[in-house]
Amino acid sequence: MLKCVVLPADRFTVINKTVLQDKDRDLLYMLYQPIVGADAISLYFSLCMYLDKLELLSTDWTHHHLMTTLRESLETIGIAREKLEAIGLLKTYIKRGSINEFVYELYSPLSAHEFFSNPLLSTILYNNVGEKEYERLTAVFRVPKMNLTEYEDITCKFQDIFEVEPLTNFEQLLTDLKHTHKNKLEIMATIDLEHILSSIPEEMFNLRSMTSETREFLYRISFVYGFSDDEMIELLKESLTMKRTIDKEMFMESAKNYYKFEHFGVLPSLALKTQPESLRKKNKMTNLRDKKIYEFETTSPYDYLYSRHIGTRLTDSEIQILSYLLCEMNLNPGVVNVLLDYVLQESGNKLVPVYVESVAGLFSRNKITTVEEAMKLAESEHKKRLEGKNKRVVKKKEQVPSWVSEEIGVSETTSEEQQKMQEMISRVMK
Repeated sequence: MLKCVVLPADRFTVINKTVLQDKDRDLLYMLYQPIVGADAISLYFSLCMYLDKLELLSTDWTHHHLMTTLRESLETIGIAREKLEAIGLLKTYIKRGSINEFVYELYSPLSAHEFFSNPLLSTILYNNVGEKEYERLTAVFRVPKMNLTEYEDITCKFQDIFEVEPLTNFEQLLTDLKHTHKNKLEIMATIDLEHILSSIPEEMFNLRSMTSETREFLYRISFVYGFSDDEMIELLKESLTMKRTIDKEMFMESAKNYYKFEHFGVLPSLALKTQPESLRKKNKMTNLRDKKIYEFETTSPYDYLYSRHIGTRLTDSEIQILSYLLCEMNLNPGVVNVLLDYVLQESGNKLVPVYVESVAGLFSRNKITTVEEAMKLAESEHKKRLEGKNKRVVKKKEQVPSWVSEEIGVSETTSEEQQKMQEMISRVMK
């Protein structure tokens, strides 16, 4: 993907590829916003506001005007735009020049049925909102069933009421009519599907029954769960019908059960593995505290906890704790790293579940979103805990996180340390 630096003077035009209904707004707020965030949805509706009275095409605007409208920086707007692109609500085109010209194409959200039937979107929504909220959302869009077996269908057919004479220019009349467009999620294939299908015996599977929709379905499932070719072959064999076709529901159930068995009952998480760019510290690293912040922000919670094990795999309970912090408590990855480091130091290198829940609740109630905020709150809590203890004549030195020390914030790095840090950053950015 080619990155492009956007300047305030760069211009843009909005093209509407959809007909936005009130129910679509509900879908965007209830299903899409928990995934892409409020900034992205706000940008989507702001772009809608630039359209003309017919809601088809906007006039030419500058990005400075967009910044003023949203009261956000271009960096924040850029991150929001990329999220809309990734989830299929927006397409972006650029004409490069001394002043770049952008075209933003708006697309409809998927219907509730399409959204929940999509394994990629439904999984990431589940992981972002938790089981209870996910069940509530599905209940909102669930259609009540009514038994009609005792009723007679007396609905009129079209030809019972209307008579139609054929039009010779019918196709011409339909040209460029306004209608709803839905954009597909673009996912890079992680499996060799042709190899997988050819590995299943003909007597078990009819290759001609394979549709483009089924191919897309298999690509998405393999992406969600990270399955290899061999794993996909075995799962497909278990999901074939007597008619030698693929039963999608059976395949999804087999994939979920297999993954949960292999990963200690934890469903896959598609949430951001590291701290979001928009919530990272922007200043350069000038001292040891900044180094620690950078480490918390650029390491996933799993990798951070794994590094504390010195190479040994995580236990089942630790994996459950990570799932709880990221999915149920909805804490950002960098904040989770601070919490893990703090609890391990305070509890003698043990993750005590009750203590983890207590600190997580504290972070959640205080709406902690950045690493710096988490570190400051942890420092404050540590000081309160020390002050609350009874004074003793002989005090045992407390084991505390290294970043709690006030001296860290002012100690400058040596030229050798700066060179090592620059090499580390270069490796990460590759």
